[in-house]
Amino acid sequence: MKRIVKILTLCISLSFQPLMAQKPYLLTEENDSVIKNVNLDTDIVVCGGGLAGVSAAVAAARHGSKVILIQDRPMLGGNSSSETRMGIVGVKEDQCQEAGILEEMQCRNFRYNPLQRYTLWDDVIYSTVVEEPNIKLLLNTSVRDVEMDGENIAAVKCWNINAYTNYRISGKLFIDCTGDGILRLSGAKYRRGTESKHEFNETFLTNDTASTATMGNSILLQLRKTNEHRPFKAPDWAYHFTDDDFNYATPKSTIPGVKLNYKIIWRAHDNNFWWIEASGVDFDAIHDANDIQFELKRIAHGIWEYMKNHPDGRCREYELDWIGSLPGKRESTRYIGPHILTQDDVTSGGHFEDVVAYGGWTLDNHDPRGFHNKGLASVEHKINQGYGIPFDCLYSVNVPNLMFAGRDISATHMAFSSARVMATCALIGQAAGTGANLALEKGTTPAGVRKNHIAELQDRLEQDDCMLPYRWRKVSELTRKAATAAENEPMRNGIDREWEGNDNGVYTSPGESNLEYRWKKPVLLSGARFIFDSDFKVRGKRMRKLEATTEYAEMPSEMARDYRVEALVDNKWVKVAEVKDNFRRLSRVSFEPVKAKGLRIVVDSTWGAPKAHVFAFDAL
Repeated sequence: MKRIVKILTLCISLSFQPLMAQKPYLLTEENDSVIKNVNLDTDIVVCGGGLAGVSAAVAAARHGSKVILIQDRPMLGGNSSSETRMGIVGVKEDQCQEAGILEEMQCRNFRYNPLQRYTLWDDVIYSTVVEEPNIKLLLNTSVRDVEMDGENIAAVKCWNINAYTNYRISGKLFIDCTGDGILRLSGAKYRRGTESKHEFNETFLTNDTASTATMGNSILLQLRKTNEHRPFKAPDWAYHFTDDDFNYATPKSTIPGVKLNYKIIWRAHDNNFWWIEASGVDFDAIHDANDIQFELKRIAHGIWEYMKNHPDGRCREYELDWIGSLPGKRESTRYIGPHILTQDDVTSGGHFEDVVAYGGWTLDNHDPRGFHNKGLASVEHKINQGYGIPFDCLYSVNVPNLMFAGRDISATHMAFSSARVMATCALIGQAAGTGANLALEKGTTPAGVRKNHIAELQDRLEQDDCMLPYRWRKVSELTRKAATAAENEPMRNGIDREWEGNDNGVYTSPGESNLEYRWKKPVLLSGARFIFDSDFKVRGKRMRKLEATTEYAEMPSEMARDYRVEALVDNKWVKVAEVKDNFRRLSRVSFEPVKAKGLRIVVDSTWGAPKAHVFAFDAL
């Protein structure tokens, strides 16, 4: 009884604490402000909280920059978030799978969201951001204007719709990851629409003249498996389709490497309805946003009514679980940088001196007429995997402190049709954030980084687990000078993944101490870097198309879960670091500097496999 009274007393006291902190008067029109005005200052301002913006902000913050991340939605993730639910795609080949911050978030998702609920995926991204002390996150905040200082952006003016707050946010560098390119208000050069096939000799285009046409926006559906069939009734304002609406020829391509795609109306399983697409001819992707939303709603409801109620029973075992409200954008604005990525850059492999990211999605050009076009929905041109994307595509040609990442990089419409997908955008974002930090660190501009520090930027990206085409990561000097067993050599070859049939990793059993380096004389050690096998063959890390699954996603079984790092001090192995419940492919540890003649990792447990698979071990 005494315990109950004590708890009640505590609860009552806590309930009154907020009131006691308030001023002893009511707020009225005489002493209150409807709109709050706030001035903020930071190093780097990132506008847009999709995967590109998140990756840019996190990368810059981890390297020491103060960052303000501005997102106009209540959650992060952009097109991958719970309110849009587009699939994250990128390269096709397992060996080229995107790593870096994107892979970290996907492994975190396996750990904390094993049923792959989209709303929890939002919070996985959120966790990645809010765990960084150098990031201030502003959700529900829209950029509405910019202030200029000569050629440079001085500040952005923003409005938070929930907090009734005007923000003026000044910074040294600005990264536009909005896709729509709101920082064009600075006067930065840009393009919208499709070039003529002649301007860059892009043979996959068919148009002789340039136009305002873009790929359209989409609203997606998610289905749930069910054992009971109930007909679906669409609203009166929806389109109501019949077989005649889909009565057209669907020939397959006869050209090697070219795939023709049509509306997928005959099956439910694994259908994410990407082809419910508004016309990029009849609608402006930015300024007609409200009309596009209504048009896509009309199509989406009508499509499900047609599919669910079809006499052939194609969707009898499925129910509509979710329908989107926020259209996912494919294309709107592309800034102009010192280089414009073209079809030829993509198809030739993108051999650039200043390569900082890569792509691998097909050149996937959607018909701008969208859903109502009877016939082709898109044409895909197969390409070689891992084409390079240069740093020169990530900063403005005429606004010195403006960078960009994601869907608004410097590219032609045709090259953009490959580089636009979210896994590629995340890599570009990480490159932009890392480059922005380096620019501030060196007291220069993005153009100055390109001219004088591009090699250092590339090294940093590789150390952060971003593979760059046509080169491999440099291992640390301490690692190179160490002695180790012959079977451990793959850990220091700089190839942090399986490649061209070579494993490039080493196995170790829990409790085993076979992964070690030795030096003839004591060396000063302060940390270690590891790359564990997160299993690039598991595409299920990316969110499922069907909702409400009861199948749990399993963490990559050969990844180290618990491990310790030991140093050989005075001929005795001493534990200097320990990690529990690791879910990261790239795992770093720091410890108090120690002079030692050896360093080793001992894996205590995996995520299920008999042995852990280690791609890289660097002494730092």
